[in-house]
Amino acid sequence: MEPNKLAEKISGVLEDKKAKDMKTIDIGDITILADYFIICSGTSTPHIKTLADEIEKKMEEQDIKVLHKEGYNSARWVLLDYGSVVVHIFHEEERAFYNLERLWVDGVMKLRE
Repeated sequence: MEPNKLAEKISGVLEDKKAKDMKTIDIGDITILADYFIICSGTSTPHIKTLADEIEKKMEEQDIKVLHKEGYNSARWVLLDYGSVVVHIFHEEERAFYNLERLWVDGVMKLRE
């Protein structure tokens, strides 16, 4: 599946499950890590796990398997790596502390200058 379509599908799942403050960042021009980062917040540990579980379920229904998963047990920052799309699901405090969107958006903006 094309990276932009995969990012759209994952974003749709997150919207359906009420993820908070979702951002999709196109990082394909500045790194080989992925084409897109999707960053969002969950309101609680169960909500964060539900978001991660639903993404995995919906992607597996389309024969798209997660390549790597981190942080699920503590559910403070869950990372789901789909190759071209990496999903970061944060607890609100961790998201504010790490502030990934500022880091990556600044990189994208500098590249375009």
